Amino acid sequence: MLPINFFCNIELNRLTDQLNNMRKLFVLSITMLFAFAVFAQDESKVVGTWLTQYGDSKVTISKDAKGKFNGEISWLREPNKNGKPKVDDKNPDAKLQSRPIMGLRLLDGFTYNQKDKEWVDGKIYDPKEGKTYKCLMWFEDNNYEKLHVKGYIGFSLIGKEVVWTLDK
Repeated sequence: MLPINFFCNIELNRLTDQLNNMRKLFVLSITMLFAFAVFAQDESKVVGTWLTQYGDSKVTISKDAKGKFNGEISWLREPNKNGKPKVDDKNPDAKLQSRPIMGLRLLDGFTYNQKDKEWVDGKIYDPKEGKTYKCLMWFEDNNYEKLHVKGYIGFSLIGKEVVWTLDK
């Protein structure tokens, strides 16, 4: 016959193993939550209102329900032309030439690339020319008040880069 403390030791060991497994799961869960929080902080740094390179307009960038980043014109230094709100008169699609510039979606469909710390796979529309370009955005040297925006055709090596300033 086995002594009672033998069974107590077995039960105690089993409970200790369960407790250790629960601790490991807890630590893993906290680590995962922290990693997701850091990722979300990085990708959301682009969200806000940005003064464009010439200081004549502001673009407000937000994240939509599908996780894509988009930007709309939210302010124009000169919102009117000939006493009427400016319209998208350079658009190659005649049906769109009467839409107002204010509120116009300028940036469309960006996703965040965690590895390169860039917003990629988006497009930028230039209402001054009526043209749409592929586009990517990024910050340099951890300066989150200067957003680099590059529009390009084909490959990103060739294109036009501008810097927008965070509107405070």
